[in-house]
Amino acid sequence: MDGNNREADMAAIASAMSRALRSITGADVLKHFLFFCGAGILVFVLSLTYGLDLSSGLF
Repeated sequence: MDGNNREADMAAIASAMSRALRSITGADVLKHFLFFCGAGILVFVLSLTYGLDLSSGLF
């Protein structure tokens, strides 16, 4: 492997990452933010129910 191929590979990787980052929209960011908020709320609710009897007799 010579240095030229490595430089070309690195340039190709940088170009691919640049295209991927430009394709991210505000809706994608919002969707991921809401997903992580939902996961946090789920963990919070599960921590509140720790120690409670949630068997079928409760309902």
